[in-house]
Amino acid sequence: MTDRDASEFQDPGLPRQAVLVTTPPQDPEAPEQAQNPATTELLDLALADLRQRRAELESEIKELEGRRAVLQQELGASFAGQSDAIARRLKGFQDYLVGALQDLVIQAESMELVSQPLRVQPSPLDQQTQTAAEASNPVASVAAAGLFSQDEELIRDRLERFQGQPDFFADPWKLRRSLEPSGATLLDDWFLSQGGRGAQPSTGSRNRNALVAAAAIAILGELYGERLQTLVLAGQPERLGEWRRGLQDCLGLAREDFGPNSGIVLFERPDALIERADRLEERGELPLIVVDAAEQVVDIPILQFPLWLAFAPDPAELALEDDLL
Repeated sequence: MTDRDASEFQDPGLPRQAVLVTTPPQDPEAPEQAQNPATTELLDLALADLRQRRAELESEIKELEGRRAVLQQELGASFAGQSDAIARRLKGFQDYLVGALQDLVIQAESMELVSQPLRVQPSPLDQQTQTAAEASNPVASVAAAGLFSQDEELIRDRLERFQGQPDFFADPWKLRRSLEPSGATLLDDWFLSQGGRGAQPSTGSRNRNALVAAAAIAILGELYGERLQTLVLAGQPERLGEWRRGLQDCLGLAREDFGPNSGIVLFERPDALIERADRLEERGELPLIVVDAAEQVVDIPILQFPLWLAFAPDPAELALEDDLL
């Protein structure tokens, strides 16, 4: 059988030449590439949720800020005056408390652990005898009333000088502020007509009263030197704080100048002041008692001392003090 014959018996449906078919290799990153669309969709959903929550938080923050602004406006409109008064009272109490604690420490350090001598009050018979002696000797009474008659020139010279330009760099215990003419007139009457013992009308505020008292202290300091010690009576801590700041500013004083062994002592109660004044006189020193305008009553024992100045308020000033309480 020839090749031709053999080819005739070959299946015509089969190809004459074998064809090699190869399968391309699979890409290992193909599954990840197939998952990328799903991951992107999840990220988009998460970002959209975060954006929505952020927008809600920003809206809440704006609402809260608006409410805070409204509350601040209401508080400022309703409590501005009261908060200012409370702040001034707290500041005055703080100043007084610090000074009182320092005074307490000084008193504890200088406490005398010895028995005080017994003081016997004079009997009514002795008082009548003393009154009869004064009546029989009118010259002594006139001398007591004119205690500063010999110092009239010096007193009026200082009062005139105090009304000029203030000396902000003056030495301590010298007046550093300018005295008003009404205050100078008040002190002229107190020194030369009342002999340093009497009540004078209040100037309308505690700061102005402190200025008048500072001018009196400056003049008396020139006359009596270190013998003079000022005792201030005011019934509440905030009032004593105002007196401390006023005298400290007008006389150029430091905190050390306010204490039991210093130039100025502050008191809330009259009995403690009277006891202190008695001890000063026993030691040969001279107490000057200053009574705040808010004290409506001056205790009788205070009137026995040679130097005292009480400020008498008008009804408007008393009403203002009551409003601040």
